[in-house]
Amino acid sequence: MITELANKLQEVDSIEVITIMDNYVDVLLRNSPGVTRPPLAIGGNIPTDALLAEHGLCLLVNVRRGEKSHCILFDCGYTKLGVPHNMQILEIDPQQIEAIVISHGHMDHTGALYPIIESIGKSIPIILHPEAFISPRFFGLDDGRKLKFPQTLIKEDMKSKGLEIVENRSPSLLADSMIAVTGEVERVTGFEKGLPNALLERDGKIETDMILDDQALTIKLKEKGLVIIAGCSHAGIINTVFYAKKITGVDKIHAVLGGFHLSGPIFEPIIEKTITEFKKISPEIIIPMHCTGWKAIKRFSEEFPNSFILNSVGTKIAL
Repeated sequence: MITELANKLQEVDSIEVITIMDNYVDVLLRNSPGVTRPPLAIGGNIPTDALLAEHGLCLLVNVRRGEKSHCILFDCGYTKLGVPHNMQILEIDPQQIEAIVISHGHMDHTGALYPIIESIGKSIPIILHPEAFISPRFFGLDDGRKLKFPQTLIKEDMKSKGLEIVENRSPSLLADSMIAVTGEVERVTGFEKGLPNALLERDGKIETDMILDDQALTIKLKEKGLVIIAGCSHAGIINTVFYAKKITGVDKIHAVLGGFHLSGPIFEPIIEKTITEFKKISPEIIIPMHCTGWKAIKRFSEEFPNSFILNSVGTKIAL
């Protein structure tokens, strides 16, 4: 299957990624080559409403090859309010969305799924890993307490709403084979060990949650290389890059963007190892988002001054 995907994945002429939701919003950021920020004022007037930020991720991904173009949504933010609100502010027509890819089943990537579908007004494919439906899931604390994740993806509920559920563990293609979904990412690095305090209940027993449903997007940009778009990188952002290279047969990495999950005391110790690997990979563009964390984002900005782009809600990246 991996060889088949590599042969069928189509190069694209251009990619546009619009951040509908991220952890940060900054209305004072300036445009730069390939990066367009939302305007501070429209028609000479500063608006009375504003873009919202929340601990979540939602990206609108547009790809073009010749005369053909496709638009998909990657993740759906945390709350039912934020993404629909920002789509309205950004004047994004939800009916252009052809498919929704869910990076994994956590609430900060799935929260606005139903409102988005309602605004689209028709059934479109929802692509996810089968284990995105696992529940209950917990976040374990050192004192033994287990904090239960809200269940935002319920298969029977989704089916009753007429949603077209597409479950894949393996890599798959969409958008006329212009976009690859990695499926379950192989874990080969020695330092990316996942979320150690993540737990789940399966068949009445508590076990470690490896968050196997974690997946990313991979797009082959003509004459430039792979563009990898990660949701949370629970499999590890370096593992994700390695796997994207494996399933596509492409070694050159043009851009890596999305959540790198390097925030907090568990993950901050591997920031430098991650940066070391990024130096070997040498992408031309690095855009850390969402769960990457301030300390890691700062280090990326220091170590990759010519590649780093600071993301913010409403930012449009043209590749």
